[in-house]
Amino acid sequence: MSESEQDYTRHLVDLRRHMWMAGIEVELRRLIWQIAVMGKYISAKIQESNRKLAGFKNVYGEEQLALDRIADEILKNKLQQSGFVKEYASEERESVVNVGQGKEQYIVTADPLDGSSLVDTNLAIGTIIGIHKSSVFDCGRNSMVAALYMTYGPLITMIYAAGKGAHEFVLDREGEYVLSEENIKLKDKGSIFSPGGLRKDWPDAHLQFIEKLEHDGYKLRYSGGFVPDINQVIIKRGGLFTYPALKKSPQGKLRLLFELQPMAFIMEQAGGRATDGRKDILDVKVTQVNQCSPVYIGSASEVTLAGNFLSA
Repeated sequence: MSESEQDYTRHLVDLRRHMWMAGIEVELRRLIWQIAVMGKYISAKIQESNRKLAGFKNVYGEEQLALDRIADEILKNKLQQSGFVKEYASEERESVVNVGQGKEQYIVTADPLDGSSLVDTNLAIGTIIGIHKSSVFDCGRNSMVAALYMTYGPLITMIYAAGKGAHEFVLDREGEYVLSEENIKLKDKGSIFSPGGLRKDWPDAHLQFIEKLEHDGYKLRYSGGFVPDINQVIIKRGGLFTYPALKKSPQGKLRLLFELQPMAFIMEQAGGRATDGRKDILDVKVTQVNQCSPVYIGSASEVTLAGNFLSA
């Protein structure tokens, strides 16, 4: 290793050290580390996948890739062995399942492989995790203590938040998560937007809102994957992702427990906002495991503007 490489390595901060320096509670940081390691296993399975459908549908009637099942099993089995998790809820399962002895502190929710329909096109996909300290059948504001997501793209990255800001880590060639960006903060206003759902199904108020963004010169950036689109908003320091209420689906498409709560937690830690158009996502109470909600998430200015259109 050259002298310059040695100097560079000395200044790297790995995930475990960062959480320790941030003063995160010991069991929580151990759990976050274990989940980050699981991302390595999931990424390896993505690389070796034959990209074939499993031949049946998940509990929401969607085609389920073999990878979805593998990612879900990796998370469940590893969490069962962690010693920190008493319950596990996954988008691939019908109900919350017990994985501990009952004395553990945490409940973990997961979208094990968000954007799995994009695997065969070789676009970025990800894993979304929420960590709770009380029942998931509550609002996130009361129950969540941490959230993270991993993006499997040209690089494997992870952004986590545990009440002390949002921080990005990159998996390096040695298999270590090293700090890339600390205390990420969004600008009040961005310049990109990612609108989900078919335009013909949008309610009038939402359509007017999107037309306002278009008129103001916002650039369309939509991959069809929640993780890469949210990651883009965060890394670009602003913008908006939205999947609205639709005329035929008034509750939208995205799941409150597995997708929206964790991303809202991270977005707020980065100085952004996340609402259902009127109410903060973290203030919406979960009453069913598969509960969906509309979402407007990103820079404060755009989310506030959406609320103005919808309330009018």
